[in-house]
Amino acid sequence: MQTIKGPALFLGQFAGDVPPFNSWDAITRWAADQGYVGVQVPAWAGQLIDLGKAAASKTYCDEFKGVAAANGVEVTELATHLQGQLVAVHPAYDEAFDGFAAPDVRGNPKARQAWAVEQVKAALTASRNMGLSAMATFSGSLAWPYAYPWPQRPAGLVEAAFDELARRWAPILDHAEEMGVDVCYEIHPGEDLFDGTTYEMFLDRVGGHARANMLYDPSHYVLQCLDYLDNIDIYHERIRMFHVKDAEFNPTGRQGVYSGYAGWVNRAGRFRSPGDGQVDFGAVFSRLTAHGFKGWAVVEWECALKHPEDGAREGADFVRRHIIRVTEKAFDDFAAGGADEAANRRMLGLS
Repeated sequence: MQTIKGPALFLGQFAGDVPPFNSWDAITRWAADQGYVGVQVPAWAGQLIDLGKAAASKTYCDEFKGVAAANGVEVTELATHLQGQLVAVHPAYDEAFDGFAAPDVRGNPKARQAWAVEQVKAALTASRNMGLSAMATFSGSLAWPYAYPWPQRPAGLVEAAFDELARRWAPILDHAEEMGVDVCYEIHPGEDLFDGTTYEMFLDRVGGHARANMLYDPSHYVLQCLDYLDNIDIYHERIRMFHVKDAEFNPTGRQGVYSGYAGWVNRAGRFRSPGDGQVDFGAVFSRLTAHGFKGWAVVEWECALKHPEDGAREGADFVRRHIIRVTEKAFDDFAAGGADEAANRRMLGLS
């Protein structure tokens, strides 16, 4: 066991066009002021990071980390959720996802996919240059429009989708191996990797690739009515990143998991700030600690009700209170009898 690192904050929901969220220097000072010691960086946020420079120059990366360190925080990981999404896009979502891409590849799915692959690879190279061991991402989705089997799915449809998904990600995973960085897929509805079964389908197709790992976020499991603690027991060897995000699921006679197309405030399942939802984070931190999780506890603020700055400020203290400083001795060591092998045999009546 070891003590989980943190608290850290994912900056994806905070990067913007107004101070202090519009520059790397200002946002890291702000994060430290909220009580964080680490930040997870959205690699698509150009006001915070120049991904091209980070992939090409270790000097740039050293300076980037130096600014953060001077302000009291450490870079925990880079995140490529938006670029990863574009590695695999079903045509039904072409227009909706086009805005995630560079302007010169919009409206051209093949060019957009090639751009996305290079972006994810660049983030892996930049992660290596920064001395990071993991990168967060989404898998993208080809089969998601067919998640509910009506009309009946034709035989082989899902298999073909996962074959293609694996084909697209295999060279990225190989690049991750060369860089010494884990690719951590956030298991998330809307992605083809949305639960343990779909993750295993993908993992089988990439030959159990050592770099194809998981970002654990219990909020996405609450909203699927999935056992989020058992998930840790099953996949702990593959869980390399952890988002501290809460959720609640309150079904009624009118709506359940699909929530009737309602907006977030009125959904049966909705995201909440840490501590305001139904996730048993005491059990989550205990289970991850017991399994020897080596990464960071990263707050991801998404809440249907609370202001983001309040959620961020409260989240740092929430994580700090839940991190378990692991013990260096057994609680009953005071009662140890100092036995040896001979004594053990005598106690068993063997000598």
